[in-house]
Amino acid sequence: MSIPDDVYRRARILAAERGSSVSALVSEFLRSLSEGRDEFSRLEARQRRIQDEIRHFSARNRLRRDEIHDRAVR
Repeated sequence: MSIPDDVYRRARILAAERGSSVSALVSEFLRSLSEGRDEFSRLEARQRRIQDEIRHFSARNRLRRDEIHDRAVR
Protein backbone atom coordinates (compact mmCIF):
# COMPACT_ATOMS: atom_id res chain seq x y z
CA MET A 1 0.00 0.00 0.00
CA SER A 2 1.32 3.42 -0.90
CA ILE A 3 0.48 6.44 1.25
CA PRO A 4 1.65 9.99 0.57
CA ASP A 5 4.18 11.23 3.15
CA ASP A 6 2.00 14.10 4.36
CA VAL A 7 -0.97 11.79 4.93
CA TYR A 8 1.19 9.30 6.85
CA ARG A 9 2.69 12.12 8.95
CA ARG A 10 -0.79 13.37 9.91
CA ALA A 11 -1.89 9.82 10.68
CA ARG A 12 1.12 9.35 12.98
CA ILE A 13 0.28 12.57 14.80
CA LEU A 14 -3.37 11.55 15.18
CA ALA A 15 -2.35 8.10 16.42
CA ALA A 16 0.03 9.63 18.96
CA GLU A 17 -2.71 11.98 20.19
CA ARG A 18 -4.96 8.98 20.69
CA GLY A 19 -2.22 6.92 22.31
CA SER A 20 -2.42 4.46 19.44
CA SER A 21 -0.54 3.42 16.32
CA VAL A 22 -1.15 4.04 12.64
CA SER A 23 -1.77 0.32 12.24
CA ALA A 24 -4.48 0.45 14.93
CA LEU A 25 -6.07 3.47 13.22
CA VAL A 26 -6.18 1.61 9.91
CA SER A 27 -7.65 -1.47 11.59
CA GLU A 28 -10.28 0.66 13.31
CA PHE A 29 -11.16 2.35 10.02
CA LEU A 30 -11.49 -0.95 8.13
CA ARG A 31 -13.61 -2.42 10.93
CA SER A 32 -15.93 0.60 10.81
CA LEU A 33 -16.36 0.10 7.07
CA SER A 34 -17.49 -3.49 7.52
CA GLU A 35 -19.76 -2.60 10.46
CA GLY A 36 -21.31 0.18 8.40
CA ARG A 37 -22.02 -2.31 5.63
CA ASP A 38 -23.62 -4.72 8.14
CA GLU A 39 -25.81 -1.89 9.44
CA PHE A 40 -26.78 -0.97 5.87
CA SER A 41 -27.76 -4.59 5.17
CA ARG A 42 -29.83 -4.72 8.37
CA LEU A 43 -31.67 -1.51 7.48
CA GLU A 44 -32.20 -2.68 3.91
CA ALA A 45 -33.79 -5.92 5.14
CA ARG A 46 -36.01 -3.93 7.52
CA GLN A 47 -37.11 -1.71 4.65
CA ARG A 48 -38.07 -4.76 2.56
CA ARG A 49 -40.16 -6.16 5.46
CA ILE A 50 -41.97 -2.85 5.90
CA GLN A 51 -42.63 -2.58 2.17
CA ASP A 52 -44.05 -6.11 2.17
CA GLU A 53 -46.43 -5.10 4.96
CA ILE A 54 -47.49 -2.04 3.00
CA ARG A 55 -48.28 -4.17 -0.06
CA HIS A 56 -50.72 -6.15 2.07
CA PHE A 57 -52.43 -3.00 3.31
CA SER A 58 -56.10 -2.64 2.50
CA ALA A 59 -58.21 0.46 3.10
CA ARG A 60 -61.06 -1.87 4.07
CA ASN A 61 -59.17 -2.68 7.26
CA ARG A 62 -59.47 0.85 8.62
CA LEU A 63 -60.55 1.45 12.17
CA ARG A 64 -63.82 3.21 12.82
CA ARG A 65 -63.68 6.68 14.34
CA ASP A 66 -64.78 5.44 17.79
CA GLU A 67 -62.16 2.68 17.72
CA ILE A 68 -59.42 5.20 16.97
CA HIS A 69 -60.42 7.39 19.89
CA ASP A 70 -60.80 4.38 22.18
CA ARG A 71 -57.24 3.29 21.37
CA ALA A 72 -55.88 6.78 22.04
CA VAL A 73 -57.33 6.81 25.56
CA ARG A 74 -55.67 3.56 26.63
